[in-house]
Amino acid sequence: MSYQPRFKIKYKDDVVPKLQEQFNYKTPMQVPKLVKVCLNQGVGGATADKKLIDSAISEMTLIAGQQAVATKASKSISNFKLREGMYVGARVTLRHDQMWEFLDRLITVALPRVRDFRGVNDKSFDGRGNYTMGITEHIIFPEIDLDKVNRITGMDITFVTTAQTDAEALALLKHLGMPFKNQN
Repeated sequence: MSYQPRFKIKYKDDVVPKLQEQFNYKTPMQVPKLVKVCLNQGVGGATADKKLIDSAISEMTLIAGQQAVATKASKSISNFKLREGMYVGARVTLRHDQMWEFLDRLITVALPRVRDFRGVNDKSFDGRGNYTMGITEHIIFPEIDLDKVNRITGMDITFVTTAQTDAEALALLKHLGMPFKNQN
């Protein structure tokens, strides 16, 4: 048998039966799945310094374990000295085993390293079962060497699921171990 990520096994063995019981699904195929994880990082000073995009791509590639791509501006904004087609950020989409490995590293290693961490907000669902969270410092990931970082930036992480409602997606992410804030 080949290697399978720890969280993928956890999903199959623990999460599917719990969600099937909680939401009264008739078959395991009805249980919501995590489809992909999208990481997106905007680089504010990219219009002035082109090297910031290269460093953002290399850091994003280290964090994700997959090659990141640069994103271009879709329209011109004169106040920001931004022209259509200029590079303004980096993004990467993770699926399958790489997605499960990233989720494992995010929940078990990166989020506990956040200063004064009290849990992630459980209100950031989009109404269709997708969850987006923001990270203010990308240096919480252990892959980033602090000595080589010239600028601390944040990023957005989006979890795309097959859940029909936000409650199903919240239950899925809770059972996977996402540390949501306690709402008392």
